[in-house]
Amino acid sequence: MKEYFRLKETIVTIQADSEVYIEVARESIRKNRRELESFIAYDPFFQSTLEPYDHNGDFPEVVSRLINAGNAMGIGPMSAVAGTISALAVEAMVDAGAKFAIVDNGGDIAIINDRPVLMGIYAGNSALKNLGFVMEARDSITGVCTSSGSVGPSISFGMADAAVVFSDDVSLADAAATALGNATDVGRDAVEASFDVVKNVEGIKGAIVIQGEFMGFWGDVPDIQRADVKYECITKG
Repeated sequence: MKEYFRLKETIVTIQADSEVYIEVARESIRKNRRELESFIAYDPFFQSTLEPYDHNGDFPEVVSRLINAGNAMGIGPMSAVAGTISALAVEAMVDAGAKFAIVDNGGDIAIINDRPVLMGIYAGNSALKNLGFVMEARDSITGVCTSSGSVGPSISFGMADAAVVFSDDVSLADAAATALGNATDVGRDAVEASFDVVKNVEGIKGAIVIQGEFMGFWGDVPDIQRADVKYECITKG
């Protein structure tokens, strides 16, 4: 089953085999948003900075993951917020017994799947449309996170129509997708050069960049295939 859930700026699609697991995900999102909002009220700079956050302290888990992911990529902690919320929700679902769980937070996806799942790539106005890949069955959580300079409300300083990163650390995948999107300029050579920002980061498995008519790949990524990408299924505000 699938459910669309919105809590303030967090807009997710949750998939699982039982409503029980979907409610677990909803409660995780509520809890972790409360903790994050409380920390931002304590230190508003945390929300606005685009630089690594190097403060030491005893932070809530959601805050610690944001700091670690942003610092790993040399950017601000909120670059990883959507993927981190997704990851914590799926972890809670797994702790409750789920073998199949997906939380898609505006294109930043945490997934554990005991069956193959076809994922489409949405790249806005790019000429490259109706493309996707199959996530094969797995018994651990992984992250598939996307950033774009042409789609969605998130801050991006690059020209990527879609910058997709794969990592078992979902928070890192989100921050890395942001950094990869920021590094993407226009043209074939720019797409290839953009991967320099993720190549040497431990924990990143692979990445895809779509910019205009160009598509580039780095690392271990699923085979790209034709997919009937349904716009109405994209998690968005």
